[in-house]
Amino acid sequence: MEKNKHFPSVGVQIIKSDDKSAPLSVFTERKPIEKSDKSEQLSRDNSSNASEWISHPVDMRGLKELVDDSTILPQCIKAYKNNIAGFGLSVHYMSDYDKETAEMKAEWTKLEKIINLLNMDIMAKEVFENLIRDRETYGIAYCEVIRDFSGDVVQLEFIIDTPSIDMTYPLEPYMDVEYYYRGETVARKKKFRKFRQTIAGKTVYFKEFGDPRIMDKRTGTYLEEGVDPVEYDNQANEIIEFRIGSMPYGEVRWIGQVLTVDGNRRAEVLNNNYFREGRHTPLMIVVKGGTLSQESFDKLRSYMNEIKGENGQHAFVVLETETNENATAFQDEKQADIEIKDLASILQKDELFQEYQENGRKKTQSAFLLPDLYVGYTTDFNRATAQTAMEVTEKQVFQPERTSLAWTVNNRLLNGYCFRYVEAKFDDPDITNPDDIQKILNITERAGGLTPNLAKEITYNTLGKDGCEDYEGDWGDTPLQYVKASSEKQMEEPAYHKTPISSEKLKEVDEQIQKAHDNRDVEVVAVMKEVRKMLAEMGGVA
Repeated sequence: MEKNKHFPSVGVQIIKSDDKSAPLSVFTERKPIEKSDKSEQLSRDNSSNASEWISHPVDMRGLKELVDDSTILPQCIKAYKNNIAGFGLSVHYMSDYDKETAEMKAEWTKLEKIINLLNMDIMAKEVFENLIRDRETYGIAYCEVIRDFSGDVVQLEFIIDTPSIDMTYPLEPYMDVEYYYRGETVARKKKFRKFRQTIAGKTVYFKEFGDPRIMDKRTGTYLEEGVDPVEYDNQANEIIEFRIGSMPYGEVRWIGQVLTVDGNRRAEVLNNNYFREGRHTPLMIVVKGGTLSQESFDKLRSYMNEIKGENGQHAFVVLETETNENATAFQDEKQADIEIKDLASILQKDELFQEYQENGRKKTQSAFLLPDLYVGYTTDFNRATAQTAMEVTEKQVFQPERTSLAWTVNNRLLNGYCFRYVEAKFDDPDITNPDDIQKILNITERAGGLTPNLAKEITYNTLGKDGCEDYEGDWGDTPLQYVKASSEKQMEEPAYHKTPISSEKLKEVDEQIQKAHDNRDVEVVAVMKEVRKMLAEMGGVA
């Protein structure tokens, strides 16, 4: 092939890693391809003014005023607060372990102590209730995290004045942080924000939760090498934020309903002004062919001013009129005609804009995905619709919120404790329908899956009792339908095929019946008596 005169020739040499004849410089200059171990997405913090404080997109104090003046927002926010964190925060095992070890018990006790001592002034659940209340009001809420000398989280303080907190974008450089996952340490890189709180001209600085550096709470600067250390009392605490959405200051859930909320408030003000300052003219006195005398006018005015209360009961007024003086002597005098017209029909009989306000309530309420049952409007509910509304709202609204909040508590706030077996969970209400349980038990019993121990457990759970223990012996795990079928089969067989039941076995059952009777477990006693009857019919007493 003829060489191209316009391009120089290029030689290609394939060098293998085990080729000893290759020059040493080839291997020394070759570097492995490395992948970045940190986030490289572009954001506003990549710009030159990244260190500046982020301004609030909306007036957060104005949001609080709208909530205070609204006729529906407080109910929606309270429903979120009560149903997400209001049932309490408790300890649970991460999985269903076959056996509880000493290490598992120790972790359970430790986490239980942490939750109980998370705040010394109020219960831990009340701290999170306050968080949810402010988060649903402003779109974000904050807590101040306090650690002990060993670096463990020991206290959580809710920051009351949420609008007073400012933050920066995540700032350079990336910091090496450790993340614990069930005993395993995972290394990550992360950029952290700065926070500050300004009230009445005074400012205090905070660092973002998890930032390993030491910050001066007076200046917001980090401690550098070669600089005098910061006194312990002047070291900044951490702030952990709970936001809705991904924006720096969160996203207000009902921001699209601001005009609706404000319109409803103005409608209420209009109605209130009507009753306070509106003109109430119940009647009109028309005088034809004359005029009221000054004495009658004064008497009528005094009557209208004093008609309130008991002074106006059974009172009457006399009106006297005067004829017009411009009539000539040759004309017949005409008496003045007094006519009283009722104006009550044109008065406002009820508040204005009722339909507008009702539609506004529904639109605002729909932003929270809440049915009327949760905000005090229960006129159109019966038991079936109420049960369905509760089940749907639990699955679509409250359970996801509890799961997300519990993840933050376990995987961020308490991650440094590195729990392997236990975790904190927000308790949920029992919304099971007794009718559904009855149907399931009937089907289970006919299919042979209901045992005395299972029946006892379900009874205890339904009645809200604790300390349910299984019956001693294998018969407690034998399905009732199987026992019944075996009994009927043995009744049909000759007597010598029956297996006698020992008196000790029946005595054991009698003791269980007496124990259930002492505990006033009426349902359990009934079940146990049926079991004893079946056992006795299987072959008599040996």
